[in-house]
Amino acid sequence: MNPFSTLGIRHDIVNAISELGFENPTPIQEQSIPVLLTGSNDFVGLAQTGTGKTAAFGLPLLELLDFEENHPQALILCPTRELCLQITNDIKNYSKNMTNVNVVAVYGGANISDQLRQIKRGVQIVVATPGRMLDIINRKAINFSEVQFVVLDEADEMLNMGFQEDIDSILSTTPEDKKTWLFSATMPTEVRRIAKKYMTDPFELTMGEKNTGNVNIEHEYYIVRARDKYAAFKRIVDFNPEIFGIVFCRTKIETQEIAESLIKDGYNADALHGDLSQQQRDKVMKRYRERSLQLLIATDVAARGIDVNDVTHVINYSLPDEVENYTHRSGRTARAGKTGVSIAIINSKELGKIRHIERIIGKKFTKAEIPNGFDVCEKQLFAIVHKVHNVEVNEQQIEQYLPRIMDEFKELSKEDVIKRFASIEFNRFLEYYKNAPDLNAPADDRLRDDRGERGERAPRAAGGKSEYTRLFINLGSVDDFSRGDLLNYICNTAKISGRIVGKIDLKGVFSFFEVPNEESDKVFEGFKGAEFNGRPVRIEVSGEGTSERREGGGNRDFKRREGGSYSGGGRREGGYSGGAPRERREGGNSGGGFRDFSGKRREDRSSGNGGGERRRRP
Repeated sequence: MNPFSTLGIRHDIVNAISELGFENPTPIQEQSIPVLLTGSNDFVGLAQTGTGKTAAFGLPLLELLDFEENHPQALILCPTRELCLQITNDIKNYSKNMTNVNVVAVYGGANISDQLRQIKRGVQIVVATPGRMLDIINRKAINFSEVQFVVLDEADEMLNMGFQEDIDSILSTTPEDKKTWLFSATMPTEVRRIAKKYMTDPFELTMGEKNTGNVNIEHEYYIVRARDKYAAFKRIVDFNPEIFGIVFCRTKIETQEIAESLIKDGYNADALHGDLSQQQRDKVMKRYRERSLQLLIATDVAARGIDVNDVTHVINYSLPDEVENYTHRSGRTARAGKTGVSIAIINSKELGKIRHIERIIGKKFTKAEIPNGFDVCEKQLFAIVHKVHNVEVNEQQIEQYLPRIMDEFKELSKEDVIKRFASIEFNRFLEYYKNAPDLNAPADDRLRDDRGERGERAPRAAGGKSEYTRLFINLGSVDDFSRGDLLNYICNTAKISGRIVGKIDLKGVFSFFEVPNEESDKVFEGFKGAEFNGRPVRIEVSGEGTSERREGGGNRDFKRREGGSYSGGGRREGGYSGGAPRERREGGNSGGGFRDFSGKRREDRSSGNGGGERRRRP
């Protein structure tokens, strides 16, 4: 008997999930399903990603709802399109032996008319992202007055993404006596608050300690100089020939730039971020699931809900701002009881973040060394050997060619043939890593990381001159900008690359950002006549509350002028810059993209970087 039957799940559902490979319930399923099947409790379930939460709430819903009635009886809210589609497909698969089960996915980026038509035809389970769901409610196109169950999946991430008001508005349309089931990987105070607001004496189930990481994940960190970060990242990838991983960046621009550089260097990689259309996103995910992509470069938001089997590595190219996001990132590997590795590539100033994450997840990180060129070549050689040893031979098809093959090799011994086959790939890596430098940050450099990417330049010495100009812009979070959005807007308007932009300090009605002194003219020129939502966009050199005059701005000398601002007219000549450098934001890269990959200007990249790290990957 399938163990799911003993939990109270009926045979037609058990038969369906058995065909899907469900043999034994996971701990969260085993303990939550009997409770939820009673239908009498609000519920809070805390468990890591990859532990089977969808089945934990999906199977009880299929038992409790009346599928003879064609009106919404259950609403499942989740943070992303990917997760919305995944939950919908899972529930459809669980219910394939049942009749009249109608599940509709409601999410942005797809045709709303199609979704409205599906709702109108009749639906019992609605799976939705908050934004699109609220849009449909405002159109009065759905009636939730008879909803019995509301599921908040990945509740922590929905709140992190700013969906609190949308959730409030949506839940206000549901009955008071409904049951609310909340599932989350972490339990920050915001999630605790939402549980208190919408639930009455909920049953709480915690699998493991709060916010702890999966015990099957190994955590490693590498310390590198900022200018060597991309080269070190590539070397880590090459040292793991069978890697099938997700690489996390902070921003859309950084994600896109890394993916493009990897593709140019011969890697099977692509980007996944919020600027992709649903069609583009589906295409990328299809390639990744089919493993025609080896590396998926993603932002935190875009990667939510990705449920791909056998991810071997999660690489944190940039550490997340929130520790909880590290838990979500690392949870993309070691799913369904398997093992995985979570890697962080950091500079020496981020060691404090590593220690903080260790305390939160309750696991120690292993400090690892960037492998040298010889180690990589050796690893690649034996990967080739294993591939040859394990290749499946199609005897029938190759038989007709064997006489010609044997004739070609007749003068070679067995050892000669083996050496030649192994050398086909091995020689490429030998050339690629010839004279490859040591990329581990020497001990004395860990106290002074030199400028290699945004947010990682060395502090200006007392009385010295900054290489960056800090600019004011009259746009901020009230304009629905995140740091990444603002970076994207600045780059598109000024026609500059995201990798040169320094720290972005997002405020309410205004913000600050840094650009190299020699690029400031270009920024002012790009914002001539610029408007946002019908109002002029104003750029100034930041005064930081001080009257110290900015001296030495590369090719530009700023002189004070009354008014001190620029607002869509001619070139500005005034403004101030603070004398003392602002403290660098912990974590380095604060807003998308990176300065370069090799410590050189981008136009020099084709010439390599001493040791072959920029030569095209074989």
